[in-house]
Amino acid sequence: MATIHKGQRDAAALRFGIVVSRFNSVVTERLLHGALKALRECGAADDRIEVAEGPGAFEIPLFAESFAKTGKFDAVICLGAIVRGETQHHDYLARSVFDALQQLQVTHHIPVALGVLTTENMEQALRRAADDPGNKGYEAAITAIEMATLLQQLG
Repeated sequence: MATIHKGQRDAAALRFGIVVSRFNSVVTERLLHGALKALRECGAADDRIEVAEGPGAFEIPLFAESFAKTGKFDAVICLGAIVRGETQHHDYLARSVFDALQQLQVTHHIPVALGVLTTENMEQALRRAADDPGNKGYEAAITAIEMATLLQQLG
């Protein structure tokens, strides 16, 4: 029978860096609340969590890389809200941020959990940041925990 490796939801021994954007703060503050809630529910201590608040989504990869390259974090959680406007800016911004974060996790061999929303309007963003099980910050933190524990299993 094949060996199946699965990530666990035990964050007690893990360290996390969280990067959160201030832009669209009505949404991103809720995403941060959801991420912190998930980490704490899974046993992460506050002194093992560091948060960097940047101006906008474009800056998220820079701060995520700053966390990743230190080697002291088991995962980085990225939180932001890119809401479509009247121009194509939304599309270019989302693509550049997502590509940079994907490259970052491969380069530094560290989980980078994506909690950056891309929505058509603020109503959609607020729904995805609600105080319920669908909060995308909460989901990103759970992903970070599972990925970090799975990487530890795999060595």
